[in-house]
Amino acid sequence: MESNGTVAAPDGIDWLCISPKAGADWIQRSGQELKLVWPQPTFDLEAIEASTRFQHYFLQPMDNAQQSSNIGACIEQCMQRPGWRLSLQTHKLTGIR
Repeated sequence: MESNGTVAAPDGIDWLCISPKAGADWIQRSGQELKLVWPQPTFDLEAIEASTRFQHYFLQPMDNAQQSSNIGACIEQCMQRPGWRLSLQTHKLTGIR
């Protein structure tokens, strides 16, 4: 299940992906996967790492006019933070909408 994390997930979910929106008050701080759209100035990766419990941490480039530089920003953060991995929406990169 994927959620923005603003509501606590019910028990019994076998895979929980939290993808919070910038500026939103998200309360679900644990699960299997955390996916952040990057870059967003309100996200502090160090604070997020310290205050959450996920098995996998992903950064996904923001899909906008600066997509190429956003991919670079994600790669840079992943290189600096080995616990984070790059997540790409290949359908968008290849022009399939």
